[in-house]
Amino acid sequence: MKIAILPGDGIGPEIMKQAVKVLNVLGERFELETADVGGAGYAGHGHPLPASTLALARAADAVLFGAVGDYKYDSLERSLRPEQAILGLRKELALFANLRPAILYPELAGASTLKPEVVSGLDILIIRELTGDIYFGKPRGVRECPDGPFKGEREGFDTMRYAESEIRRIAHVAFQAAQKRDRRVTSVDKANVLETFQFWRDIVTDVHKEYPDIELDHMYVDNAAMQLVRAPKKFDVLVTGNMFGDILSDCAAMLTGSIGMLPSASLDANNKGLYEPSHGSAPDIAGKGIANPLATILSAAMMLRFSLGRPEQAERIETAVKAVLAQGLRTADIYEPGTTRVGTDEMGDAVVKALA
Repeated sequence: MKIAILPGDGIGPEIMKQAVKVLNVLGERFELETADVGGAGYAGHGHPLPASTLALARAADAVLFGAVGDYKYDSLERSLRPEQAILGLRKELALFANLRPAILYPELAGASTLKPEVVSGLDILIIRELTGDIYFGKPRGVRECPDGPFKGEREGFDTMRYAESEIRRIAHVAFQAAQKRDRRVTSVDKANVLETFQFWRDIVTDVHKEYPDIELDHMYVDNAAMQLVRAPKKFDVLVTGNMFGDILSDCAAMLTGSIGMLPSASLDANNKGLYEPSHGSAPDIAGKGIANPLATILSAAMMLRFSLGRPEQAERIETAVKAVLAQGLRTADIYEPGTTRVGTDEMGDAVVKALA
């Protein structure tokens, strides 16, 4: 099984090192090949997604991705900025379904910014459509405003759009995921304001007819954001568009104590996927050895379960992470008085030891 290892920028190489250590002790015959991406891709090849990196990602059975982004590249034109690498991979590999589980480990109930009684036992799954919406819609750009009260001024514009088949396929993913969970789906939209999301609501409602065993409700995105912090355990599976999913999944991450605990999977129609932590490259702490590698390690577990057909190995990793947390080991982002603060390498080593 060939895995493309794309560490990227900032803390990416540090956290990826820990995930690779974990993969190497599982006793599986993995072929791991590393390539530059993001700012590292631009520095070495003149583009955030070099042709050689894209070719590797296409040839691999799965992609394990670190993080991209660095302040020093902010002055580049948008097409050359590090963040374009992940957008390019999503588009070129047709990774339309993003799965972000938000699970609160009992040991981290005190690390959440919400009261333990609000978040204890939290286990929700956010499914975000990943290749459509305003992030990819055209036309877009900057132009002279053609009408309205600001006619003649410069204006920036983007286009929100969804094709029917795009909505149908992500709705199927959500309903099928719910069949393996608590059989409840909340579709998040802004149908009261946006034509795109009235269309979204209509199509999701139609697809739901094929899943009579699943309970479906619809919720406006502003209310969904409020409910995530008011009563998050009322949710089971949330399905939404690209932009809303981007925002809500980061909001849900903090319910778990830290975004450093949140893994993710981005899948194509055949379950080939790219797996990455939900956090960014955090250049402000890069090289300090304090980043939390658990989201990356848990992303590797998702990779084993969804793309590589090794659910038992995925469970081994998840059990090891639970064991390490039960020992009281914490990186800075999830540290509480009475626990033991450790660095990136120490946390990775602890997971490896727990696996053994």
